[in-house]
Amino acid sequence: MNAEFIAMLEHLERERGIKRDVLIEAVETALVSAAKKAVEAGRELRCVIDRKSGAIKAFAKLIVVERVQNKHDEIALVAARKIKADVVVGEEVEIEVTPKDLGRIAAQTAKQAIMQRLRAAERDIILDEYRDRAGEIVNGTVRRFERSDVIVDLGKAEAILPNRERVSTEDYAIGDRIRAYVVAVENGARGPQIILSRSHPNFVRRLFETEVNEITDRTVEIKGIAREPGYRTKVAVWSANDKVDPVGACVGMKGSRVKNIVRELNNEKVDIIRWSPDLREFAQEALKPAKIKSVTVDEAGKRILIKVDEDQLSLAIGKRGQNVRLTDKLTGYKTVIERDETAREEFENKKGAAAHSMAELLGITEEETAALVGAGMNSMEVIATGAEASDIAAILGCDEEKAARIFAASQAAYQKTMASA
Repeated sequence: MNAEFIAMLEHLERERGIKRDVLIEAVETALVSAAKKAVEAGRELRCVIDRKSGAIKAFAKLIVVERVQNKHDEIALVAARKIKADVVVGEEVEIEVTPKDLGRIAAQTAKQAIMQRLRAAERDIILDEYRDRAGEIVNGTVRRFERSDVIVDLGKAEAILPNRERVSTEDYAIGDRIRAYVVAVENGARGPQIILSRSHPNFVRRLFETEVNEITDRTVEIKGIAREPGYRTKVAVWSANDKVDPVGACVGMKGSRVKNIVRELNNEKVDIIRWSPDLREFAQEALKPAKIKSVTVDEAGKRILIKVDEDQLSLAIGKRGQNVRLTDKLTGYKTVIERDETAREEFENKKGAAAHSMAELLGITEEETAALVGAGMNSMEVIATGAEASDIAAILGCDEEKAARIFAASQAAYQKTMASA
């Protein structure tokens, strides 16, 4: 051990950021067990390395006795007084016990001790650096695959993107540059483990915070995020400032801001909706672009009943129920979507009333009226101007006399209508 050893420690301190004293202490500790094999007196043995020259000395604390029976633990009173003149029996005295070949032993031990301490120090550095970065987005390079997990090189450390945190629609290749969200930093059996995610909803949240200044300065607030990774995300935004359009701020000029986010998410669809404290309004916003006819909230059952026209039903539900599921996540309520029957009921009621009126005017039953309507004779005008008594007889299966009476009644009703007009 000499000046070269000290120079090496200085180099490691500069390159790895580990203090020289920490490395020297690690070597000193490792030398103790090695030195015990080479010295006779070794009670409370300690090794000291000179910080400047690299010279090593070993010291042991021995008990002063009249007659030595155990060389490992004891020193004779006569020998002890050469070190300390006023020493007495029973007192402890520290003496140097450096063996001649300690330098050779040290050279063999130092490398292993330094490597162990380097690994431990690097783990501590990684933990200290990344523990505070949980919840942030980091950049890295795909280095290798371990089963279905992706190992990502972050520069000073490696992180893991577990299969459960991957996006099913994304594929990675070795050398790919990726961005990911730091879910947690754990100190596992094999050292610190940095867990990444690209499927976490907060990954989208951090992307918006990066792209949208109004979110960073809290002019606009993200109230909720619902995500099906790789397919669709709904982001509910709100602003306390009435002059600020939260949706427009997130979309950006010509969609520039949201386009950057969609690009990072590999073209995952992102819906930005306006949050509202009114659950009815919020549910309608969440289900856009579907047009909602009515919203009923069952607070006790935590359900929202949505009614839409038939042509809006599939749009409101979404592909494989996706739109409904994301709305459930945003609102915290179970969303039930039903076809609105109001228009159909009104039409049926009007049709029934018209059939009843037509039956009375023609002097026939509603069943006979339905038969005429089914054959295309759905108004007085059609019967009076476009049919013959024989046509009516054929449709109803009645005699010519009855058919002529019905035909005459239709003509009279039609002429009366024309006269009123």
